Amino acid sequence: MKGKEMVKKAEKLVKATARGRDASHDAAHSCRVRDLALSLAIEEGLGDPSSANYSSDSLEVVELAALLHDIGDYKYTKDQKDDISIVEKFLSNEGLEHWKKEKIMKIIMSMGFKNEVARASTFDSSVEFCVVQDADRLDAIGAIGIARCFTFGGSKNRPLYDPSVPPRTELTKANYMNKEETQPSINHFHEKLLKLKDMMKTKAGQRRAEARHEFMLQFLKEFHEEWEGRA
Repeated sequence: MKGKEMVKKAEKLVKATARGRDASHDAAHSCRVRDLALSLAIEEGLGDPSSANYSSDSLEVVELAALLHDIGDYKYTKDQKDDISIVEKFLSNEGLEHWKKEKIMKIIMSMGFKNEVARASTFDSSVEFCVVQDADRLDAIGAIGIARCFTFGGSKNRPLYDPSVPPRTELTKANYMNKEETQPSINHFHEKLLKLKDMMKTKAGQRRAEARHEFMLQFLKEFHEEWEGRA
């Protein structure tokens, strides 16, 4: 019962902290990532006692990490730095076991695309980490991903597309995180979204990413044909 109550409190915290954000990183996003992560976890055997990956505590870690992963996201902080102090305080106040809290914090701090742009090699290789990260990335591609991309770009007054501004090929952590960048929204597909399929870490994530990736390719083909007056 305590676990279910903690999840409900976590959901309330997510809704409170995401209030006022644009819809690309709102509470609905966190809940979708939670649902995806739990679904991937089941496929990867975390919910099956006969599986080598099974742990009675794993699904709790996955659910809480997925729900809380965007609290303190640098894109919505004043100093452009991740701040997960709210998450840490919440987990401590709820009396979550220390090792679970540390696991959740490590997952959240390690899962961002910016870390792989910086070629960071300290990511958590556990199944729990992999399913949460894959779930977050699945929500960034496909139909939902397209909607989120333009929602975020619109919130920053970025143009849809500008043929005179090519996608950046040598993306660094610094310019990826730079809030002053005014790259057209279409460039985000080439700089990040189209790369995510090959960055999935679980077999379940890889399978699901295939269809979402193809949907984006079809969308981009149609977009450019319409932009150029050919459709």
